Amino acid sequence: MPNPVVHWEIVSKDAKRAQDFYAKLFDWHVEPMEGMNYGIIDTHTETGIGGGIGNQQEEAYQVTFYVQVEDLQAALDKAECLGGKTVTPPMEIPGVVTLAQFSDPDGNIIGLVKG
Repeated sequence: MPNPVVHWEIVSKDAKRAQDFYAKLFDWHVEPMEGMNYGIIDTHTETGIGGGIGNQQEEAYQVTFYVQVEDLQAALDKAECLGGKTVTPPMEIPGVVTLAQFSDPDGNIIGLVKG
């Protein structure tokens, strides 16, 4: 069974500025997450998928999409067998999500969300 894309993420050196930019550009609703410099994006539409905009301290910025899988470690192992590399091993954000990240052979970062 194919695995769906379930979330996307934009990271910026100034998350608030990026949240304001995209909210105004696309009329997106941003719901700040308490205690985190991160906002959940809701387009208030029936189509598409939601995402988030957060902070990154390093100079490298990225756009990442997240794919839902049943077994995070098995997906990371398969990615590594195919030439990818684990970036973030499975981790839980309590009450929010369990996720992991890998880079593909070209260095693009892809997220995984436990289904």
